[in-house]
Amino acid sequence: MNNQQKVLVVGATGYLGKYVVESLKEAGYWVRVLSRTEQKIEPVRPFIDDLFIGEATDSSSLTGICKGIDIVFSSLGITRQKDGLTYMDVDYQANRNILDEALAAGVSRFMYISALHADKLRHVKILAAKERFADELKAADIDHLIIRPNGFFSDMTAFLDMAKNGRVYLFGNGENQANPIHGADLAAACVAYLNQPGGEYDIGGPELLTQNEIARQAFEAVDKPAKITHIPLWVKDMVVWLLRTFTSVKTYGPIEFFMTVLAMDMVAPTSGHHTLKAHFETA
Repeated sequence: MNNQQKVLVVGATGYLGKYVVESLKEAGYWVRVLSRTEQKIEPVRPFIDDLFIGEATDSSSLTGICKGIDIVFSSLGITRQKDGLTYMDVDYQANRNILDEALAAGVSRFMYISALHADKLRHVKILAAKERFADELKAADIDHLIIRPNGFFSDMTAFLDMAKNGRVYLFGNGENQANPIHGADLAAACVAYLNQPGGEYDIGGPELLTQNEIARQAFEAVDKPAKITHIPLWVKDMVVWLLRTFTSVKTYGPIEFFMTVLAMDMVAPTSGHHTLKAHFETA
């Protein structure tokens, strides 16, 4: 790796972005980050070389953001719609704005973080926006890397929250498998992939667990007896239909996503060393 390579990180204030900035700096890259304000970037300030103030959803504020940049990394996206912004505004259009700047500046590579199986779940609103951008990135005249990670450890706190309340609810028999990944492990894998051939890569954590096992680990972490209720899959389908019919996408979007992925296997090639049990114990 050429130590002079310069990377723009978009999404640096998010769960994954913070780990990526640190991993890039440790690997010897020069790092520029995009932030709406100086205050938001404080947690990663020791690891950055340059700060660009702008708003990814406002293309007029991004002029020159990719000047001198070799690689763009973007984990930009929203789980819950806020500030009047939609998934298409952020997961698609904001990333498109960054890509346009990258193309204009002659950036050589663009790494984008989507989600595991997103290309097969385009009916899910959040994932539809991500994959629309992924399609345009693949069609653009730039070397691309599309990373589709499994669920983050931060997403698994939903199990911990249910355990704290005394009962975990699962769809089906709870034997669907997943290997969620810690942000630090995913960041290290992403930085390593910057030197790999362009393409699409799935990434998961080191442990393959059933949802029942994840639930039991959550109960152990909060020192409560394991009480797990298994909900028939048809109930999930009915709830999603009702939410899509009678609520706004702001309400049903994140619920639709989580209910969809909880009702299927989410297994990706393994990476990293952080365990979910240790995460639960320190969360």
